[in-house]
Amino acid sequence: MSYADQIFIDNCKDILAHGTWDTDLPVRPRWEDGTPAHTIKRFGLVNRYDLRAEFPIQTIRKMAFKSALDELLWIWQKKSNNVQDLKSHIWDAWADESGSIGKAYGYQLGVKHQYKEGWFDQVDRVLYDLKHDPASRRILTNLYNHHDLHEMALYPCAYSMTFNVTGRTLNAILNQRSQDMLTANGWNVMQYAALVHMLAQVSGLEAGELVHVIADAHIYDRHVPVVEEIIARKPYDAPKLWMDSAVTDFYDFTTESFRLEGYEAWPMAAKIPVAV
Repeated sequence: MSYADQIFIDNCKDILAHGTWDTDLPVRPRWEDGTPAHTIKRFGLVNRYDLRAEFPIQTIRKMAFKSALDELLWIWQKKSNNVQDLKSHIWDAWADESGSIGKAYGYQLGVKHQYKEGWFDQVDRVLYDLKHDPASRRILTNLYNHHDLHEMALYPCAYSMTFNVTGRTLNAILNQRSQDMLTANGWNVMQYAALVHMLAQVSGLEAGELVHVIADAHIYDRHVPVVEEIIARKPYDAPKLWMDSAVTDFYDFTTESFRLEGYEAWPMAAKIPVAV
């Protein structure tokens, strides 16, 4: 059984059995027909994934691994906030007529800041510290810039990464203010696991643990039947992650630098409604 499956199943069972509904509160998200999109949630889930043991990808439904990588590279490599630079259409609902999602995600990572060593954007600062000051306890990124929130189409959900080197092992904490468990949990976990692998490789380190902290872990009302169907399935074993070992520059990674070997999974779920 894939460990990512087990965590997802346990999280969803916990939410459905012990969660709190927000049906008595006004909510921002809406379904396409204008109906309020209510959720059942649990507060403060913390999940740990040992990337040395296996790659955390769900098998109880087939995950769009390359599309998730494409979005990750769109944010962390291209530092883009325009959906025209993205191969999938997952951000189209939040883009304006020019394709921009405002000063969100990649835009924040690409803004340069002055340090005593010079000017760096957030990604280049992480890369610099991992090579030159791996003992630092200050290696982190933060997308939740209050000054720019009014110019973001969507406030960042996965908003902060904290990196920590222990010996020759790179560990990381992903902080997430809000998590749509059905559409985003498996997606974010495999994305940021891949990011830890990438940063470790180009820094001469080994990928260690990814700790995922979720403040508001929720399931939307119209997603409950789909979640119940998925978590009733019998998981497969986790696949092996292959990553091109010849890549030594973070900006040289592409979606073709990765593949999943021996990936068996249940079919993708039917078209899932998205609340916006």
